[in-house]
Amino acid sequence: MDFSQQAIDLIYSLTSDPRIVVAIISVLPFIELRGGIPVGIVQFGLDPVSVFLYACAANIAIIPFLYKFLDWFFDLLGKTPLNRFIEKTHRKAHPYVKRYGLVGLTLFVSVPAPGTGAYTGALAAHIFGMKNKRSMACVALGVVLAGVVVTVISTIFRQSMGFLVGL
Repeated sequence: MDFSQQAIDLIYSLTSDPRIVVAIISVLPFIELRGGIPVGIVQFGLDPVSVFLYACAANIAIIPFLYKFLDWFFDLLGKTPLNRFIEKTHRKAHPYVKRYGLVGLTLFVSVPAPGTGAYTGALAAHIFGMKNKRSMACVALGVVLAGVVVTVISTIFRQSMGFLVGL
């Protein structure tokens, strides 16, 4: 049994409701709904639409908390020698942020790959000085777009290739 299966079994032992397992996986850093949706659809055999809704809702629900934490964290960093590095990053990134801005942030978060979800999107928004409600909405939209892609891929896998793994 591999590590990911052990982690799923551990979460499942805490609650026997697979929808809650999907939601918990969907809020884990670097995994997020990119891991929660396939588990719900492929492993638990849940309805793809409900899995999409649970995973997106859980992943989006953490965004305001991420922004609050990052506000505090960057305020703390501002009182250290790292403040010069942060200010330099803001200056260097400003042309790109101005050019691509919120659309770029949305597209970055929407890429269904590890490390491009809500956590990294919120961090990128803070690093590049986009700490406002519009950037939160863009991160949320990126989460939904990634959720659509992962849901479609997981559903296609389950329907076409699931027999290979005993589904």
